Amino acid sequence: MAPRLVVVGPPGAGKTTVGRLVAERLGVDFVDTDEVVESRSGRTIPDIFLEDGEPTFRDLERAAVVDVLGAFEGVIALGGGAVMDPRTEADLSSHVVVFLDVGIADAAKRVGFGQHRPLLGINPRAQWTKLMQDRRAVYERVARLVVDTAGREPAEVADDVVDRLRAVEAAS
Repeated sequence: MAPRLVVVGPPGAGKTTVGRLVAERLGVDFVDTDEVVESRSGRTIPDIFLEDGEPTFRDLERAAVVDVLGAFEGVIALGGGAVMDPRTEADLSSHVVVFLDVGIADAAKRVGFGQHRPLLGINPRAQWTKLMQDRRAVYERVARLVVDTAGREPAEVADDVVDRLRAVEAAS
């Protein structure tokens, strides 16, 4: 049992929105590991960060990632920082992963850099830029597919992802 596709990228890339659309087009289920963490903990991610700190969140996130990678056949969206755990990076090597790339201008429009993004709380633009500097190489390393979302509507991105996924599956 393996997921059909794993979606990664930074905040504002559209992982959840595009992931849901891709799953719909493929006729499979969708799961977002951030939603799994919130459901299991009974708290929002900002509350987990505030009350228990990032290490606790990352432990909860890692457990969610392990569970869905091992038992889910649909489309999975990982939280933006999940790939930074070397164990998760290694786990992704056996899956088809798409990196939804996005620039800061589009990311800012999509997420507004508000308080619901704990890692972007102070000076969100600078924090987002640093996150991308820190994470880009890992996103690119784990991805079999890279799709630029700049200036594109989610439906267009989802169609592109599905077309590329089908090409990869046909070649396998």
